[in-house]
Amino acid sequence: MSVHESAYAHGMHVVHNGPGQAPPLVLIHGSGASGASWGPVAGILAARHHVIRVDLPGCGQSPPAPSYAVPGQAARVAALLDDLGLRQVAVAGHSSGGYVATALAEQRPELVRSLALVSTGPSLGALLPQPWIIRALLAPPFGPLLWARRSDAVIRKGIRATTARPVDVPDDAVADLRNIGYRTFRKILRGNSAYIAERSVPERLAGLGKPVLVVFGAADPRWDPRSAHQYDAVPGARVELLPGVGHVPLFEAPGPTSELLLRFAAPA
Repeated sequence: MSVHESAYAHGMHVVHNGPGQAPPLVLIHGSGASGASWGPVAGILAARHHVIRVDLPGCGQSPPAPSYAVPGQAARVAALLDDLGLRQVAVAGHSSGGYVATALAEQRPELVRSLALVSTGPSLGALLPQPWIIRALLAPPFGPLLWARRSDAVIRKGIRATTARPVDVPDDAVADLRNIGYRTFRKILRGNSAYIAERSVPERLAGLGKPVLVVFGAADPRWDPRSAHQYDAVPGARVELLPGVGHVPLFEAPGPTSELLLRFAAPA
């Protein structure tokens, strides 16, 4: 996979893959993760796209920020696209990265041509009881103590608790997860919850008039897979359920996920 630039802009670490003149595709990671979580698919996508991966503030190699509210995250991505002189780009978000992608389209519709949401929970009511290891790492009073002592093995176990099949977790994704602090992660989760509590994602998308692809694992243990059909309320949205796949199709089914994204993001 060719990396032709890695830089910092607007408080975010940004990695570019693929030909700079190819159609742009922006990839936004989920809560506490980083652009590295897109690693297994980025190389495939970069064969046909100029792939732009961001580490949102406080995540991966990006420094913390005063606020982790979703609209503010989206404004940073918009400023990056302005700097790059890009308009009408395809944007894909994994998990809560789909909230940032949606907020970007709400704020700056001229920047976004199409939206792909991968494992993006549509509303708070769709959230399932979380795996025990994640609850243990987040719950006070012991959460902060356990968080500070996380080994690479524990981080991998936490990720695998959200998958439905065995996965190889890239080393750089584990290293980036190690970088995020407990308080930062809790603030990010609160910001994401506030965004969908205010208004569900399908409600937000319904009036935007953008092409929307929704990819969900049919065995997602974090969000009720049946909730993917809440997106049927979005005119023209295409909903794809991946059999036997959990919350991280990027790791569990990189080939099928990439193919869906490539077909959807291809210029008309």
